[in-house]
Amino acid sequence: MKYRTLGNTGLKISEVSFGTWGIGGDWGGSDDAEALRGLDYAIGQGVNFFDTADVYGGGHAEELLAKATKGKEDEVHIATKFCRAGDIHDPRTYSEASIREYCERSLKRLQRERIDLYQIHCPPFEILKDGRVFEELDKLQAEGKIRHYGVSVETVEEGLFCLDVPGVKALQVIFNLFRQKPAEQLLPKAEQSGVGILVRLPLASGLLTGKFTKETTFNSNDHRNFNANGEAFNVGETFAGLPFAKGVELASGLSWIAEGRGDMARASMRWILDHPEVSCVIPGFKNVRQVEDNLGTLEVPSFTPEELERIRDYYLSQVAEHIRGAY
Repeated sequence: MKYRTLGNTGLKISEVSFGTWGIGGDWGGSDDAEALRGLDYAIGQGVNFFDTADVYGGGHAEELLAKATKGKEDEVHIATKFCRAGDIHDPRTYSEASIREYCERSLKRLQRERIDLYQIHCPPFEILKDGRVFEELDKLQAEGKIRHYGVSVETVEEGLFCLDVPGVKALQVIFNLFRQKPAEQLLPKAEQSGVGILVRLPLASGLLTGKFTKETTFNSNDHRNFNANGEAFNVGETFAGLPFAKGVELASGLSWIAEGRGDMARASMRWILDHPEVSCVIPGFKNVRQVEDNLGTLEVPSFTPEELERIRDYYLSQVAEHIRGAY
């Protein structure tokens, strides 16, 4: 395993870490036994960082992490998130009483005394600009309930704003071959500010595995079905904001990246990790095989300058105009 420091927190986290949205049951169901075997395998391979949220499976993902990391609380770091269990537009969701309740519930499910990284879960920009939510997080940090805090953001503008908040130590962003905008300003400025970058949806909801066809369908309770066009939440969280059929077409145009790199998924995450400002990628998983596949990214060779230019040109000329939603 290879490790990078999360901003200026001093936490050294595995370059390939894992998100737990899928094992919570929100991607068309999952098998707890398989999920726990996957978590155990990942930890055995040196993965020491997992991202979750209080709404992943209604808290079920946090409970699974508690089981998988019991007795390893000092070795395995957990980041969780809050606010989307309430009305994200209601200021009361960010009151001291609400945030404290969210935090205590997560601590109970995680069976921990402290959360390593507590993140605001894609709140409206107005809430961030108001600033009071950060004051409440400062209180929890002073009490030892949380070690560090950060923000999961939807747009570059939100991320740049958060870099000016002294207490913010990490940003979670959507960054992949189909959504390259953060590389222009956000990543360099985050590095200058000593703020870590966690990359979610590195495979654009699976598009960048290259395994989908335009005829691929998803279960009714899978967000790739019910949020395909942003019906439930920000469209950017699903297929990187691309219409599915167009995304399949665009992915085929990137199939060459797999040459000498095993497969498209590993190559896609290698491209992300080729940006030194990135602290880690957090792909999802449901079983040991998927964990193993994702960890193969660590053995993949980096892209050459010529390849990087080709990828950038493809994004600018073919992809960028089709992205929908806040970006």
